[in-house]
Amino acid sequence: MTPLVRLWAVALKELRQLGRDRLSFAMIVGIPAMQIVLFGYAINFDVRDLDTGVYDEARSSLSRQLVTELGATQVVRPVLAARSERELMQAMRSGDIGLAVIVPADFERRLARGDRPALHVLVDGSQPNLEGIAQKLNGLPVLRTGSATRRVAPMEVRVEYNVERRTAVQIVPALVGMIVTLTMLVFAAGAVVRERERGNMELLLSSPIAPAELLAGKLLPYVLIGFVQVTLILWFGAVLFEVPVRGSLPQLYLGTLLFIGATLAHGLLISTLTRTQFQAFQMAVMFLLPSILLSGAVFPFDGMPEPARWLAQVLPLTHYNVIVRGIALRGASLDELAAPMLKLAIILAALLLASVGRFRRRLL
Repeated sequence: MTPLVRLWAVALKELRQLGRDRLSFAMIVGIPAMQIVLFGYAINFDVRDLDTGVYDEARSSLSRQLVTELGATQVVRPVLAARSERELMQAMRSGDIGLAVIVPADFERRLARGDRPALHVLVDGSQPNLEGIAQKLNGLPVLRTGSATRRVAPMEVRVEYNVERRTAVQIVPALVGMIVTLTMLVFAAGAVVRERERGNMELLLSSPIAPAELLAGKLLPYVLIGFVQVTLILWFGAVLFEVPVRGSLPQLYLGTLLFIGATLAHGLLISTLTRTQFQAFQMAVMFLLPSILLSGAVFPFDGMPEPARWLAQVLPLTHYNVIVRGIALRGASLDELAAPMLKLAIILAALLLASVGRFRRRLL
């Protein structure tokens, strides 16, 4: 038998083995398909229809026309008619809006003279790539007064929560969620599979311990590891990049506990769906990529098409980004962040129930 024949025999055997491994074969097609769809459709730096709050002090026909024209630009989407600037800031602090527009009481006089800013635009500097949105608005709204038309300019743009406009302020909190997601997914995805491959699962099942207790006991050490990682990232961010935690640290850790639990539960579900550690790692990568790209950690969330934003709602990292940026950068409390906390709790409960149910079925 020649070396070429032996080489072909080994290659053929490997191809047959891949053919029997349906999950690996699906990954060969699935990963490139998912990447092209995500990068082609979900990632969009040209943010449109950004959720915006408006505080109209003028309350005139011209100012109401301005609000209508703002929505017509398709750059912003007015979703809140605030009754005070304080209400605007509270909505921005809780993450409900990324942009705020204040129409001053003397709007028409400022517009006529053109010597003072006709509008005040507030930008949430804790989120990536939103500063350019306010610049796009400058001069876009066109108001009609009689037979004449007039562009609303100039505007005063004020960046909140990141006055110096430093990228590190936006990136460090996002890194907290991304790093923890990567670690927790990989660890939890291999938790059950590793015991099965080593032959320890039968020994564990013969002990007087319930399946739910077994799974909880295996995940508890990773919860502690997650808290250590979060503490290290926040410490390095404060020391090296001067990114402070403006809100309550205990409340941030409480939100982190829900996030770690939800991410571990997802990894555990992957572990019950796979037979080898290699398969578990492959599925973890399949989950990790959408988590980073669709969660708003790096790319503007409002720049994504609506189907991508709906898909992002089932990803724990999407809601944790709102929590960590809200508490660390905007000084928000958990009361103001009740919506993302509730969504994380629902994801955690659903994934735990699915994981325990799947684990029990595998035992039967």
